[in-house]
Amino acid sequence: MSTLTASIDLPPNPASVPVARRLVRQLLQGWDARQDHDDAALLVTELVANVVDHVGGTSCLTLEATYSEDWLRLAVVDCSPARPAVQAADPESVRGRGLRMVEVLSDRWGCEDHRDGKRVWFELRPARL
Repeated sequence: MSTLTASIDLPPNPASVPVARRLVRQLLQGWDARQDHDDAALLVTELVANVVDHVGGTSCLTLEATYSEDWLRLAVVDCSPARPAVQAADPESVRGRGLRMVEVLSDRWGCEDHRDGKRVWFELRPARL
């Protein structure tokens, strides 16, 4: 099987969060991806929301997807060099769990420099039956 890729630029505002979630679901369905579509959509939602909440404004926002038979890599690129950090769980806070979910649900994840900003990515292996 060949590797399939897609990339789309989105405005870094709250309306892009559900758009990114829908795009990932449609893309994975169209690719007949064997990964858990719900997990992929949830994790992309968290990464896009992080850009909107912590970078936003005039920043760039690009959603990238790469799929092969054995793995799926989804990434969010923005124009801020500020790295995300997994926060300690605070039972009193309603926020701050997004990267913890990425850490737990993905098979691998990370952050790398990209031009003047960064790329935060995660990988999912095919869902186990």
